[in-house]
Amino acid sequence: MMQTIVVADNVFDLRVCQLGEGPLWHPVQQRWYWFDILQNRLLAKDTQGDYSWQFDEMVSAAGWIDESHLLIASETGLYTLNTLSQNATKLLLVELESNNHLTRSNDGRTDPWGGFWIGTMGKQAELGLGSIYRYYQGEMRQLVTGITISNAICFAHDKTCAYYTDTPSQQIMRQPLDGQGWPKGQAEVFIDLRRQNLNPDGAVIDRYGNLWNAQWGASEVACYNPAGELIKRITFPAKQISCPAFGGLNMDLLLATSAAVDADKEDTSAGMTFTINLEATGLPEYSVEL
Repeated sequence: MMQTIVVADNVFDLRVCQLGEGPLWHPVQQRWYWFDILQNRLLAKDTQGDYSWQFDEMVSAAGWIDESHLLIASETGLYTLNTLSQNATKLLLVELESNNHLTRSNDGRTDPWGGFWIGTMGKQAELGLGSIYRYYQGEMRQLVTGITISNAICFAHDKTCAYYTDTPSQQIMRQPLDGQGWPKGQAEVFIDLRRQNLNPDGAVIDRYGNLWNAQWGASEVACYNPAGELIKRITFPAKQISCPAFGGLNMDLLLATSAAVDADKEDTSAGMTFTINLEATGLPEYSVEL
């Protein structure tokens, strides 16, 4: 199938992230958020300026709750954070593997029902230490076990399925969902990248059901149609692109985080955050239902 290659070189934010992850466009605040996992911080940017919140543990993913609050996933729990308060403090909603000092949170996203899915992994990417959970209406339920590096959590807007990957498997899975957003039946392989030796990282679904996947170490976000066929590749200056998200006033801006950790010396853009305007558009992220 024909594919389009697009080069993205617009640096959105020069602050270098050791491990940039979890970009989120807040549709009410009109503000971008993303994380630097290894430096325990949440970053943000809007037309008024740049923002940063420092934590005492690793933080990795977020969902928006209302006009002022985010749900924040850390290495020990899910918290709420009022990002419009001058004295913002995180308040615990539910613990997340808090008794396991070997793991941390990684990729996460809110589903169409308002449930928040969050993956965990070993802090040293130890084999099979991670899981994927769903927090919905006060309940935290473990969905998938034996995960090494949880990634690519995103959802079909018609509510039929969720997607996820265990990055070292080099396969993106498709998981059918029931009427309340819980898994039903077995997950199946949606995209198999083993032949190309590509490593799927974070992912997001656009308005038309296409899946946009950051591919770690390949300087790319690749777009696949609902049949799993590659239709577009976006190349970036940084090699370790980690996660894409749609946002902006018209939802036609693709933002991609990257990582500086273990980057090559010639990768002078490593850890920066990039944007590109596309013909494709996304839909606003769903709000978390507590």
